[in-house]
Amino acid sequence: MKEKMKQGDHVLFYHSNCKAPGIAGIAEIDKEGYPDFTAFDPSHPYYDLKSVESKPTWFMVDVKFVSRLPNFVSLKLLQNLANGKLKPPDYVTPQDSQAIKDMPLLNRGRLSVQPVSLAAFETIKKLGLNGGWSSVETATPTDHRPESTLSGQPDGLDSTNPKSSKRTAPSRTTEIRRSKRPKK
Repeated sequence: MKEKMKQGDHVLFYHSNCKAPGIAGIAEIDKEGYPDFTAFDPSHPYYDLKSVESKPTWFMVDVKFVSRLPNFVSLKLLQNLANGKLKPPDYVTPQDSQAIKDMPLLNRGRLSVQPVSLAAFETIKKLGLNGGWSSVETATPTDHRPESTLSGQPDGLDSTNPKSSKRTAPSRTTEIRRSKRPKK
């Protein structure tokens, strides 16, 4: 993967290892792959005795913040859209739905870093910018789902202030992790 990530490539910032995993923002590659210096530091939790500077085992990339998505795109939402349990909002085309279905995130064990097609990236960006779903946790099959639930206000918006477009902060913490390698 490190050879495929080029400076300027866009990245979906995914919250994992939390109660409600999903995509919260967009970043971009700021620096292409280079050896992970923490693997050479015996006092660091990611120290790897077998990784040497002349032949590194672990690499990293630097990413920089681009934008926060106004609507959190949960893994549950993507799963429900992909398996047909949730009727997509009107702005999601059949091609967009197929791009979501084809994502590695939904088709195999989830990795910390994985490729995303341009079509899937654009679809998730649309979902994050436009919202339009109120609750995917209670999604029912599309043939029984009332249309009004998709046009509801996205979760987290301040419904007491009609001019507010700011979301309230989620009540969870997200730990940023790298690979699951043994600590030495």
